[in-house]
Amino acid sequence: MQGSDAEGTRKIHSVSYRIALLPGDGVGAEVVAEARKVLGALGAGIEFTELDWGADRWHQTAEMMPADWESILRSHDAGVLGACGHPSVPDHISLWKMILPIRQRLDLWANVRPVRLLEGVPTPLVGRGPTDIDMVFVRENSEGEYSGVGGRVHQGLPEEVGIETSVFTRHAVERVVRHAFGLAETRRGLLTSATKSNASRYGYVLWDEVAAEVAAEHPGVRYERVLVDALAARMVRNPESLDVVVASNLLGDILTDLAAAIQGGMGTAASANVAPEGDAPGLFEPVHGSAPDIAGQGIGNPTGAIWSVALMLEHLGEADAGACVMRALEDICREGPRTRDVGGAAKTAEVGDAVAARVAAAA
Repeated sequence: MQGSDAEGTRKIHSVSYRIALLPGDGVGAEVVAEARKVLGALGAGIEFTELDWGADRWHQTAEMMPADWESILRSHDAGVLGACGHPSVPDHISLWKMILPIRQRLDLWANVRPVRLLEGVPTPLVGRGPTDIDMVFVRENSEGEYSGVGGRVHQGLPEEVGIETSVFTRHAVERVVRHAFGLAETRRGLLTSATKSNASRYGYVLWDEVAAEVAAEHPGVRYERVLVDALAARMVRNPESLDVVVASNLLGDILTDLAAAIQGGMGTAASANVAPEGDAPGLFEPVHGSAPDIAGQGIGNPTGAIWSVALMLEHLGEADAGACVMRALEDICREGPRTRDVGGAAKTAEVGDAVAARVAAAA
């Protein structure tokens, strides 16, 4: 853990927040720097602690995080993660030595990803615009296909076997579905549950049964169950028909990458890993990955990171501050400057500077 410093003088709601920054790998440090810049422009009482967790630490210590990582994170109100992963570290190491332990140990069971096409950002869907692409995905974040149950035997031999077991519990399914219904009640009143229960007849059948039970408690929300392959096609052909989508860990992961593509690209995608109504600090991250192919060039899109801290502020109860950041981001996406992946020519820092200036002017 590295040093801390405080930025800003005016406290949000007279409260000072401790925010852990996990720049991670690749473009992570570049986009987290811009998210931090935007938070600083609020003039709020925020204390940042930068953590050197990730691939570099792995090469030095054979660990992605220190042994006391949990107590470090729990001493903060929230965390902002830039990205995790590097070609020099096997992908399963990056995931299982950092990201998944954080989500599972802190029980950050809801991964919430807004999917909205901002004005000025191009989409590959011809003839579609911002009014057509506006949905929220709620991904179960603690078990399912990423439970880590299984193993390998006879490694290196012709008869080698690898077994991966998905775990679905009534408790976890019910709480994530219930949270998704609550979100749908605040939006357009439609909840779509994505499963593959025609082929996976145990875990996903349990999911369908639990979702139907919870649906009966929410008569004001229209509930539909859709097979994941049909849903993927529908997202492309008829995105305006979707409002809130709830899905398992794996299916939610895949569908939200497709969703990021239709909202303008991975650089625009934000997420929140949270334990609603719990006391664990949420972890907020853009979902574009570390993008090592463009790291160090200053061309990564900070939109997802800035959007993620807007979600963080809202989660902390600072709805006005979160809305201020989001309005500034929307203005810059509409008017520019924009990075090259969304049709502009600006550098990462130029976009961050522009959003921060808008925030400072409004704060």
